Amino acid sequence: MGESQEIELKGHIIDSGVMTQLFDRVMDMGGNFEILVFDIGKKKTDPSYARLRIAASSREKLLSILSELHRLGARPVEIKDVCLVPAEWDRVVPRGFYTTSNNPTQVKFDGKWLPVFPIEMDFLIVVDPVNKIARSVALGKIKKDELVVVGEQGVSVSYPERPRESSTFEFMHGTVSPERPSETLIAQIAREILDVRRKGGRIAIVGGPAIIHTGADTALAEMIRKGYIDVLFAGNALATHDIEYNLYGTSLGMDISTGKPVMGGHKHHLYAISEILRAGSIKKAVEKGVIKGGIMYECIMNNVPFVLAGSIRDDGPLPDVITDVMEAQDTMRVHIEGCSMVLMIATLLHSIAVGNCLPSNVKTVCVDINPTSLTKLMDRGTTQAIGIVSDAGTFLPLLVKQLELQCKTAKK
Repeated sequence: MGESQEIELKGHIIDSGVMTQLFDRVMDMGGNFEILVFDIGKKKTDPSYARLRIAASSREKLLSILSELHRLGARPVEIKDVCLVPAEWDRVVPRGFYTTSNNPTQVKFDGKWLPVFPIEMDFLIVVDPVNKIARSVALGKIKKDELVVVGEQGVSVSYPERPRESSTFEFMHGTVSPERPSETLIAQIAREILDVRRKGGRIAIVGGPAIIHTGADTALAEMIRKGYIDVLFAGNALATHDIEYNLYGTSLGMDISTGKPVMGGHKHHLYAISEILRAGSIKKAVEKGVIKGGIMYECIMNNVPFVLAGSIRDDGPLPDVITDVMEAQDTMRVHIEGCSMVLMIATLLHSIAVGNCLPSNVKTVCVDINPTSLTKLMDRGTTQAIGIVSDAGTFLPLLVKQLELQCKTAKK
């Protein structure tokens, strides 16, 4: 006989592609749908409304389908309060707990909708019934007796809308460009950066050592010096090779100017780490005149914070590297707050790590020479990103060029 349930969607559900995704998922999972009400907004800014009946051959299959549709912003017509169950112990939570996406989320408690803040994917939701506050909390930070949301009842997700204004993120949302970036595309990204700055937003960069290897360090250092970057996320490698280059002119023992190996150059990165350890920190090395240029130098000189997260393969590491990964996560989150745009350049693992901490409304650009890296980032939840296939040595200098051109044009 089968099971069915009515759901509804509100907002810009057509131009955001939500309706198409909903139909596809229902059919792919073996269910059926019937459109009961479909009120379409008459203008670009007008929201739409749809009510549908979703049917499946069994209760279990119906619940699976509804769970998928929930992530698209669909919710039951009649919504009950969330189900709250206390955590048994620190980090021991009730089975069936709800896990967040990176999209804006609300929970219904005591008949009222509470926004979940901050929002980050793969977190749990904890409700404070006294202060009527809903928080997203990492599994490892749940405390005994905290009230954890179980199931999807009373939880509402707002799927990202297509931007109302024309922008790079409107026509390239969630895509990977298979070609090397043209100056036109980079000019559009430069416009987005300048727009974010005008609105008082913060911009973060996630960088890999390829920035140094390809000679793009000068461009990134210039962006930091001129105030386009508010925080740098990287690992031991970017900082080490940046310092190596500024001390010895090499990166991984290669002469950047000639592309040829230097005698004994394989030891240069270790020498660089040793010099910073001797100074005590990157900041002290700058103050003592050990480091006189480069990305890390500009961060210190312009008070741009940086988070260097360690990995198991690090040499040294530098004294500024955070080797406790959970501490590194927490430090990253502090600096992510308030960021309106993030540039991810040639570093897959760090890009995924930062991407997993970002709300879906943060404009995200990922640049990598390997298209697979860009696809992996999006597959792991950072669906708001636009991907550009290019090496750092091409992208960053062209970006700096466009920023300068547009600044000059704006002043005329």
